[in-house]
Amino acid sequence: MGMPPSSSSLIRSASLSGYAALMRSLGHDPAALLRAAGLSARLLDNPETRIPIHTVRELLNAAARTTGAEDFALRLAARRSFSDLGPISLVLKDEPTPRQALDSLCRYLKLISTGMIMRIEDAGANVLIRQELMPITGLATRQSMELTVAMMFRILRELIGPQWKPLQVNFMHQAPADLSAHRAFFGLSPLFDQAWSGMVCSLADLQLLRTQGDPGVARFARDYLETALDHRIEGMGAACTELIIALLPGGRCTAQQVARHLGVDRRTLHRHLSAEGQSFSALLNRIRTELALRHLQESRQALGEVAGLLGFSTPSSFCHWFRASFGYSVSVWRRLQTGRGSSLAHGAP
Repeated sequence: MGMPPSSSSLIRSASLSGYAALMRSLGHDPAALLRAAGLSARLLDNPETRIPIHTVRELLNAAARTTGAEDFALRLAARRSFSDLGPISLVLKDEPTPRQALDSLCRYLKLISTGMIMRIEDAGANVLIRQELMPITGLATRQSMELTVAMMFRILRELIGPQWKPLQVNFMHQAPADLSAHRAFFGLSPLFDQAWSGMVCSLADLQLLRTQGDPGVARFARDYLETALDHRIEGMGAACTELIIALLPGGRCTAQQVARHLGVDRRTLHRHLSAEGQSFSALLNRIRTELALRHLQESRQALGEVAGLLGFSTPSSFCHWFRASFGYSVSVWRRLQTGRGSSLAHGAP
């Protein structure tokens, strides 16, 4: 019932910049985990090398587990530089305000990774930066999500100033045992078990005029990125997946709504999906299945909140769907997961 990684689910190897040095600083061999994940250390020499997203997530989870550093992702983000973004960093530095830089980042984000989704929402005097990861069967998201949000924090500090901090930092997963590393990194205590991951920022901070970079270099970088976008091929299934994840929490995730956002009619949407061997209903159910598992395994959100995030109008309709999908009620499924976790903790297979 899971969504297996596709050949297009790739990320720049720059996402692991600083990994080797961090592992050595924690007293571990960085190459050992790379080999276990099926990666060669040589792949990290070129930041533009594309590597599978699921492999990177597995590696981050394994590194946190092996080193015992629950804040591994934050430590990794602290070792990153703005230039690790590649040509996009030149374009961001050339934007007159941080808010406009965010818009450019959204435009070119898929050139960094096909597994990330970012939405910028204006909310009066504030701006919400919502960040999401494409679901992958069986992979916990804590390390990957904390790295994603931490890197956005580092980007905004580069654009606004070294003392800047957001008004709020949100994570959908549970809080760590010790919050001190998160407080030190973000300058405030993040909120956990939230409906979305990302940050709340002051609009005034994002509207500050910046000293722009070299316009000639930025223009060259932008031309390069636009050419890369033009040559990027994305199937209808991938486009639908991103929209379904974005629209589900609002309860507006129908084939008609998705088609409208894509600028096609419903029949055209179904025709394209059918050509890829997919259907809208199967895609919607698959994504709901992945997200349901993520919410129930990684957070302590109330059942009603999870139901809303998955686009169900009532908790009862979610419970009916869950039983039909998994063969258990939510409460029984959670008890089984708790028992499984206890068995694993005691070494049972």
